[in-house]
This record gives sequence, structure tokens and C-alpha cells, in this order.
Amino acid sequence: MLSRLQPCALRARLGAWFGAPGARSCVSDGDRRGSAPHGPRREWTLPVSPFGRLRARLPCHLLVRPLDPHAHPDGDRVQVAVCGVGLQAGGLDGLQVEYDAARQEMAILSDDIDPRASVEVNAPVKFDLNIESSGSGSVKVQNIECDRCEISTAQGTSILQAVKSVTVDKLQGSCVNISTEDGLLKVKYLYTESSSLSSAAGDIALGNVHGNIVLQSKMGNITVDSSSGCLKASSQQGAIDVYISQLEEVILTSQEGSITVKAPSSLRAYLKLSGKEVVVDADAHVHDMAKDHKGGGVTVTGLMNQARSQERWITAIAPKGTVSFKHQSWFQSLKLSD
Repeated sequence: MLSRLQPCALRARLGAWFGAPGARSCVSDGDRRGSAPHGPRREWTLPVSPFGRLRARLPCHLLVRPLDPHAHPDGDRVQVAVCGVGLQAGGLDGLQVEYDAARQEMAILSDDIDPRASVEVNAPVKFDLNIESSGSGSVKVQNIECDRCEISTAQGTSILQAVKSVTVDKLQGSCVNISTEDGLLKVKYLYTESSSLSSAAGDIALGNVHGNIVLQSKMGNITVDSSSGCLKASSQQGAIDVYISQLEEVILTSQEGSITVKAPSSLRAYLKLSGKEVVVDADAHVHDMAKDHKGGGVTVTGLMNQARSQERWITAIAPKGTVSFKHQSWFQSLKLSD
């Protein structure tokens, strides 16, 4: 069963959502030419189950937020608005905004909406997300508590902000930014040019990651099953456990915890490991190893596979903990990440 409402069906209620005086009435095509370029254009409200999924395929920007719990305590609505420029008459003919009750799926789909436009969605807080943005369209998600999240962008940015707990099967795009206050941040596959993930109190657990990645956690632990690219990870109190399959540069810092670095024997890298204690696995085959004891700690340097000291560094610093460097094959890493 598909539910579909025409634009501006409940415009008065949605006007309060946008907080703009002009949003309380639907703008006609004639008036639209003189309206503000970023004002609301079309609006929908659809009744839904509070537990379901949002599926979006759009070439423009998308913002997803939770419903107002005071206005909708049952969490049984999805509110959609299309804003921006270039929405002349007929410009939204190809936009689908519909709810499939049998599948409990809210779909927002378009191939030809103006890429300068933006779509804003208020959804039940527990809705799962399956979002794909083409072109330069960006995706921003705020305060959603979904169990399953899939976000893919072609060139745009992905931002997950103020989310209590994030568990994502796959994130793919040019740039991804995720921040959590208190809760697990878990991503199984992360394919980006650059990413920044942070958690104030929760753990960060990543599977296979590719690209330039920055990870920060104040109190939680950080684990990466397999990293290929440039990785910078820091934790104030937590431990860091990382497997390096390929690298450009790796910098790991834990002020009060310990660090474990695992790598295949074929990796070419220059090592600089500093901690209260440093343990290097004999199977790691580190050559030209040197130790420097200073200030109650130790720094170990060495080479893997004739790497040169000016390139491909792995630096691990744990002034109050132990730094361990271990050999692990790619096959072992694959089994552990499954």
C-alpha cells in the first residue's frame, strides 16, 4: 500500500517546523519567482509507522532530523520539504515522495531535481537510513538513533551530527564527518577521500577503511580492522588497536591508554614507537631497530622491508601505556573482521 500526499497538504503545521513566516502558506508558481531563493517550495506530511526505513535517492542536498517529540509523541509522521532555487512549474514532476506501508519504507526519489535544491526531512527517530546522493549533493543527519545506516555520496559531504549511537554497514563518498556524544560509533566499510570521526565518551570501531581518516575519542577505545591510506587516531583515556594493510602515514596517540599496531610482513614502513613500555613481535621482522630510554619511557625505531626513514611512517605514542607492534597476515585480519 502506497501513501502519497500532494504538496502543501498540511502547510500550517509545517510552517512552524521551518520557523519562517513565509512557510505558513504554499507559494504558487507565480509568486515563487519573487520569493527568497532558499525559502520552502513544496511540503508533504505522510502518516507512517514509527519503525521503518527512509530510502532517498537524490542529486541534491539532503538533511534528515527527528520529528519534534512534543508535537508528535507517537512518532508516526514523516515531514518532507523541498527548498532552494530552480523549482519552476513542473520542476518536481519527477520527484517521488511516498510511503509503502507493507514494507514500512518512506521513499524520496528523483533523478532530475535541481542539484542546487535541498530536501529537508523530519522522520521518526528510530528510522533506518538508506541514502544515496549523486553529483555534488551532500547528506547531513542529526540526532537520529537508527540501528542500520547506509549513506553514499558521489562528490558531496556526509555529516552525522549529535547522534547517540551510530552503526553503519557502509559509508562511501568524498568526505564523511561523524560525531557522537555518548555511544558506539561503528562502521563496517568506509570508502572516502577524507573522513573525520569523533566520540566524546563512546568507542569507535571500524572495519575496512580507505582514504585519509582522522579518529578522535576522549574516553573510548578505537579499533580499526584494516586501514589503507593515511590514518590519524587519538584517544585521551582509551586504547587503540589498528591493523595496517597499506599506508601513507599513520599517527596514533593515546595519552593514558595502550596502543597495539598490527601489520603484514610485506609492509614497507619506518617505525617510531614511544611508550612507558614498547614490545615488538619477533615475527614482525623489524630491521635496524634501536631503543632510546628517556624520562621513564622508551622509544623504539626501526625499518620494515628496507623502507626509508623519510616516507611511510608509523608513529605510535602512549606515554603512560604499552605500545605493541605485532605481525598479522592479511588473511588473519580478514577472518577477524568477519
